[in-house]
Amino acid sequence: MPSVIQMTGLGRSTIYRLIAQQQFPCPVRLGVRAVAWRRSELDLWSQSRPAAMQ
Repeated sequence: MPSVIQMTGLGRSTIYRLIAQQQFPCPVRLGVRAVAWRRSELDLWSQSRPAAMQ
């Protein structure tokens, strides 16, 4: 999660709110308390954002 926060510039709660709104890639569950994101999905999400928001 820290690397996703750093890459996107978004906070944890904002990321989870966007996931709930289906506006951010869903995480992949690694364990009971661990999630990860596919880098390719984050790259596509980042590229799809309007330039003013990046």
